[in-house]
Amino acid sequence: MQNFGNIMKQAKKMQEKMMELQEGLAARTVEATAGGGMVAVTVNGKFEVLSLKIEKEVVNPDDVEMLQDLITAAVNEGVRKAQEMAAAEMAKITGGMQIPGLM
Repeated sequence: MQNFGNIMKQAKKMQEKMMELQEGLAARTVEATAGGGMVAVTVNGKFEVLSLKIEKEVVNPDDVEMLQDLITAAVNEGVRKAQEMAAAEMAKITGGMQIPGLM
């Protein structure tokens, strides 16, 4: 039974570290671009888009689809980078174990 107590203590410690990590990820950001930097996005570790910058040269009323594609590409790349950042930080806590439901 003492072994079970140690496991529970370790689980609680890991849970506390994960809560700290989630708070820390909110403050960390990644940047991604598309179209050679014509569209740039900043995403935090909670996968929230914090900013979106679009260069004037890429805004063409006759080709709105291209701008939409560039924005979509930049946002998707930003979210992907944020997911990678979060997964790397989570691996530090879990020792690389893949725990279902986390991140």
